[in-house]
Amino acid sequence: MNYLSLPKIDLHCHLDGSVRPQTIIDLAASQNLSLPSQDINEINALMIAPETCPNLEEYLMRFELPLSVMQTADAIERISFELFEDAALENVKYLEVRFGPQLHQQQGLSFDDIIAAAVAGMQRAEQKYDIKGNYILSILRTFPKDNIYAVIDAGAAFLNKGVAAFDLAGAELPGFCEAFIPYAEYAKQKGYNITIHAGEQGVGQNVFDAITLLHAQRVGHGIHITSHEGAYQQVKLHNVGLETCPSSNIQTKAVEVLSDHPIKAFYDDNLPTTINTDNRTVSNTTMTDEVRKIMQTFDLSEADYYNIYRTSIDQAFTSNDVKQHLLSFAK
Repeated sequence: MNYLSLPKIDLHCHLDGSVRPQTIIDLAASQNLSLPSQDINEINALMIAPETCPNLEEYLMRFELPLSVMQTADAIERISFELFEDAALENVKYLEVRFGPQLHQQQGLSFDDIIAAAVAGMQRAEQKYDIKGNYILSILRTFPKDNIYAVIDAGAAFLNKGVAAFDLAGAELPGFCEAFIPYAEYAKQKGYNITIHAGEQGVGQNVFDAITLLHAQRVGHGIHITSHEGAYQQVKLHNVGLETCPSSNIQTKAVEVLSDHPIKAFYDDNLPTTINTDNRTVSNTTMTDEVRKIMQTFDLSEADYYNIYRTSIDQAFTSNDVKQHLLSFAK
């Protein structure tokens, strides 16, 4: 099977984890920033997480280098464009990219500047390639909470114009949801869709909380509902999309080996299961790679793949017009 030619949808991809290594070198030079190396292979090695990290924190360290150059509007716009370009060239038809505006203020950019730059890069790619997209604004769970409303307010101006959803990301601590109830409610009132990183690091209760307390329509990863019957039933009852990221889940030790990943069991039980990249650079992957690995490891047919593709359309935070467009590629 030609995996490259399959139409694809990626609903869980991080901007700062999907930067071209050469772009890091270019931007550092133009911004007069010093890098640990000028050798692209060495920069690449600093950006790619090991095949298996001891934990999620080790994996998250790989974002420091890209973030150092992502403090200007031009840099954010370029990296946004290049991510959508890379995705389009491997036949990704729809891409939702998430990023944390709080991470891009080191040189004084406003949240409006930051979001506008990311959306502009995406729209430039949409004009050039056969790809559609949206942005998801990720709030960092470990950051001070004093500017969360400001992020939501800035993004609200872009709703239905390139921004689609609110997310919580970063290190996952047990019971994190309760502290974020007012912010998720505020985002929902403004018109945001809600997706929450939860159940990545062994805490199925976090998925239950994300759905019941934060009204999550989708869950980032969510794989540890396998150990929490209540969370599992909430996903099933409310058709909550599971944004699985297979390669990333192995790197962060969420699962030991791909054959242990619950994605096939979820699919067989008709849970709304999707395949995604998480971080193209940090996980050294593409959507083509993720689809190939899952189809080969679990012996999925082309019909199975198109079922997952249609689930991704159903779960996408986009307009009915775009969904009809995406359905035109389904067999």
